[in-house]
Amino acid sequence: MSITSVNSTSSAQSTANAVASAASSGSSPAATQANFLKLLVAQLNSQDPMNPMDNAQMTTQMAQLNMVSGIDKLNATVQSMSTQFSAMQALQGASIVGHDVIVNGSNLALNAGVGKGAVNLSSNADAVSISVTTAGGQVLDTIKLGPQSAGQVPFSWDAGSYAGRTDLSFKITATAAGQAVVATPLMQATVVSANPSANGLSLGLLGQSSPVAYSDIVSIL
Repeated sequence: MSITSVNSTSSAQSTANAVASAASSGSSPAATQANFLKLLVAQLNSQDPMNPMDNAQMTTQMAQLNMVSGIDKLNATVQSMSTQFSAMQALQGASIVGHDVIVNGSNLALNAGVGKGAVNLSSNADAVSISVTTAGGQVLDTIKLGPQSAGQVPFSWDAGSYAGRTDLSFKITATAAGQAVVATPLMQATVVSANPSANGLSLGLLGQSSPVAYSDIVSIL
């Protein structure tokens, strides 16, 4: 009577490799576990009775299976959270359609012939002025805001004969004791659409040809 022997170490490695292969191929946790058990039973049936696989090898394989199952469950949880976050963000975007928002940027959107925006000053300024410019750099008008305290300072501009323009932007000049003050431009516009995508939620703004990212919103008015 002959007995077919299988080296325990190589057999254990084969099972481990099979488990890893099942995980990398995207198999479900249930399928991975079923494959593992089939391989383990086959390994036990073919092992050398005089040199059986020790408990440490079996424990290692079980640990590998648990790790694979844990990773699959973690991936599923993260995917579910991502889906829920996207749905929640889409609802938030839809809820602000029709509202004005303050977003990072220096474009000047016109609504009913008036352009609105804001300046965020890093410190108090003795003088603040806003230059309204075209895409080509031509200055159409200058708004003098005078001395302003640090923080967000709103402004509005009557477009007059430029009411039909869609290529307007603004530049800020802010000084204190003759020194420049850091000033961040903020544009104000009405949200007309909310567009969820794989890259996140973007907002269509009235008078703006390009959408802005939801994360660029500074405040909702």
